[in-house]
This record gives sequence, C-alpha cells and structure tokens, in this order.
Amino acid sequence: MQAYHAISEVLRAGGSWVYPILALAALAAFLAVDKTIVFWRYARLPADILQLVETYGFAWEELEEKLSGLSEGNYFKRFFRIIIENRDKPAWWVESRAADEATLIEKSLAKRLWLIETVVTAAPLIGLLGTISGMIGSFRVFGGNGQIDPSAVTGGVAEALISTALGIFVALLALFTFNYYSALLTSVLDEVERLGTRLNDHIRLDQEKP
Repeated sequence: MQAYHAISEVLRAGGSWVYPILALAALAAFLAVDKTIVFWRYARLPADILQLVETYGFAWEELEEKLSGLSEGNYFKRFFRIIIENRDKPAWWVESRAADEATLIEKSLAKRLWLIETVVTAAPLIGLLGTISGMIGSFRVFGGNGQIDPSAVTGGVAEALISTALGIFVALLALFTFNYYSALLTSVLDEVERLGTRLNDHIRLDQEKP
C-alpha cells in the first residue's frame, strides 16, 4: 500500500503529461496481450503434424485428418488447406495460391503491430513535451521582485524529469514488445514458407508417378 501511494505521488508530481503517456502504456499492454493470444492460439503447429509433413511420403488423407483437429482460425491449417485443395492443379498454380495465402497470413499476424511501434515513438516525445512544460513552469517563478518560491522551482523540475523518465520507460517496453513480436512473425512466416515447399515437393512427386 505504501509503494502504491509513493508511485501515485510521483506520477502526480509529473503533471498532466503523465496521463497520455500512461494511456499509451495501457494501449501497448493491451496490444501485447492481444498478440500473445493470437500467436498462442492460431500460429502454432503441433509436433505430430510437423513431423508428418517432414516425411515427404505421407498420405494426404492422413494430413487432412490431423488438420481437422486444429481450430478453424489456425494459420497453418488455412495455409495447408489451400495447398491440399489445389494439389491436383499444376505446381505453378499451387505455388501462386499458397503465396497469396501466406500474404494474407502475414497481414493478419502483423495487424496493429504498427500501433506498438507508434507508442515507441510517441511516448518519449510526449515526455519531452512534459519536460518543456515543467521547465517553463520553473522559469516563470523568477519574478522581478527577486523573491523565488523554491517549491515552485523544484515542482517544475520534478514534472520535467518524471515525464521524461516515464516516456522513455514506456517507449523501451514498447520497443522490446514490438521487436519480440516482429521476430515471432518472421519465424512463423519462415516456417509457413518452408513447410509449403515440403508440400509442393510432395505434389511434384505425386505428379511424376506413372
């Protein structure tokens, strides 16, 4: 309780610019939770399906049976189904449809990531505005009568430092979050492309059989 009270006092000393920074922090946290759910529920491939695809010589019916156990929103299931449904077509056709689906998957997984990147840029800039506002408030106390209120000076300096520090802190957290999910997105897309190549190779082998 004392820690909460201390934090509350510090944030209050940061002035009004603290609130938009906290709003950006809340936005980044919401987006991080959203991305965690999406990647956890829809961008994972069970080990048994991965192992099956890696064998090359699997039966298409067996793959379809295993895919039926995945949720309809699973991106790997969506991608594999496009290839399975078009496996009787020429290889170039299958590759084109698979590439289109991979592009849609990328757009879906990258959705709203730009907002986290925006927080990275906006939070320290708002903190800088708080710095300027706090310093202006400090300089205003220097009047022509020679009397200066020390508490007013320190209050302005506190506002400047707290808003700047909070803005940088939120930006760093958002930066780590953005980089993590960007790397995870790249990893998923690389796996989609790699497994798509495996399936296309299987199709070519089937088509070359007498």
